[in-house]
Amino acid sequence: MQPRIPRPTAIAAIIVGMTVLTLAGLLLPALWYEIVNRRETGHLLLALTGVGTVFALYTRLLWQNLMRRTAPVHRLGLAAIALICWAMPALLGTGPGWGNALLVPAGLIAVVLPVRQSVTVAAAATVLTPVYGVLLGLPALPVLYEATGVPLGAFSGYVTVWLFHVVQELREARAELARSAVREERLRFARDLHDVLGHSLQAVALRAEVAERFVERDDGRVRKELTEIQAMARDAVRDVREVVRGYRATSLRTELDGMTAVLRAAGIRCERPEVSPSLPAHVHEPLGWVAREAATNVLRHSSATWCEITVRAGRDRVEMEIVNDGAARRAAGDAGSGLAGLAERITTAGGAFTAGPAGDGTFRVTAAVPARPPGKGEA
Repeated sequence: MQPRIPRPTAIAAIIVGMTVLTLAGLLLPALWYEIVNRRETGHLLLALTGVGTVFALYTRLLWQNLMRRTAPVHRLGLAAIALICWAMPALLGTGPGWGNALLVPAGLIAVVLPVRQSVTVAAAATVLTPVYGVLLGLPALPVLYEATGVPLGAFSGYVTVWLFHVVQELREARAELARSAVREERLRFARDLHDVLGHSLQAVALRAEVAERFVERDDGRVRKELTEIQAMARDAVRDVREVVRGYRATSLRTELDGMTAVLRAAGIRCERPEVSPSLPAHVHEPLGWVAREAATNVLRHSSATWCEITVRAGRDRVEMEIVNDGAARRAAGDAGSGLAGLAERITTAGGAFTAGPAGDGTFRVTAAVPARPPGKGEA
């Protein structure tokens, strides 16, 4: 089970809280010394004012930059923190631990400043901080601690804010992926529904027209057509339910049988091609959708008199070609809205799809899919 990512404000609050604990570890021992041991009113007021100001400015600057609310005035806040932290050891002395205050500004250098400027400022602070510590009279070990603590503090601040923004972008990316998946599913459903209902309703309309032509002449033919209409309507309802469930399995042989029957009923000469029973299972669905959409387009967008279907199974790919003589009578620019969806289906299956006039008065639809499922190589 994947862990739930907290809200950005909750993560930011945790980061700020941990930073406050770090600041407390650096500054509160010296402040405790002023309160409990020294007990000088002037020093105590100065210490409380300085520590309170540093805590307030530090937490505000960190929070604002975590929330991506950066502003040029933040640099003044960083300068104020550095000034206070460097002034307190000089005014209060370094004995009780005020030398730790020199490290406090380092954590905000890479948070407030741009990357290039922060590198320069951090490098300068790495050199100047121990020099200032020596001038204040700090022992050698604390000076060494200052020299290593400044770059580490700057890097730690940068990594903390960077990781926070990465987590926030990850959360946004997951939300966008979820929205994208919903959009893809809606497009798939709309495309499947168009292909299923477009073919079925066109066939029903055609059968109804045939029944209308024979209503005064041949009652038996009318009853036969009405029976076919009922069967087609039931099949369409079943197909729609299967599309909604997402489990519709297409058989190329079944689709070609239905295609040739519908075209013949419309007076279009069409023979069902031989389909090898050994065709790979994965080719039936994409090529079945091609057959279904091609039949719909022939009926809806042309006045074809014949249609020829060829299925060729090779070692590397399975190809289906559908040709009809209705290109010359097809309306200009009218290729059927489902052809774009077919191209997407075949491309997704790793194949190739072309459709258009052949130049001899025919309209040719060609679809080829790999004989092996995508991602599978030689055994």
